[in-house]
Amino acid sequence: MTLKQLKNKPVFKVLTNRYFIILTIFIVWMLFFDENSWLNHREFDEDINKLKSEKEHYKSEIHKDSLLVKKLEDKKELEKFAREKYHMKKDNEEVYLIEYDTLPKD
Repeated sequence: MTLKQLKNKPVFKVLTNRYFIILTIFIVWMLFFDENSWLNHREFDEDINKLKSEKEHYKSEIHKDSLLVKKLEDKKELEKFAREKYHMKKDNEEVYLIEYDTLPKD
């Protein structure tokens, strides 16, 4: 196939059209090289999804903690929590912590 025959083909005419070339360069530039490229938008979307999941996690933690605070408004519940969680005691009491040996003896 000669160059003259190639130039007469419609595909070659479209591909060598200056508007097509400029449009192709513009699209490639906008998709990959621009500051607001598709790649950057994809990374930002992933960050947004990650932050949304963290937000839901922290909302659930806040809800659990607010329920705990409401529960600890009762004096008996507060004392029970302090004894179990922080091993606190009254002045006239002694506290014994019992730890079990879980390793098998040979």
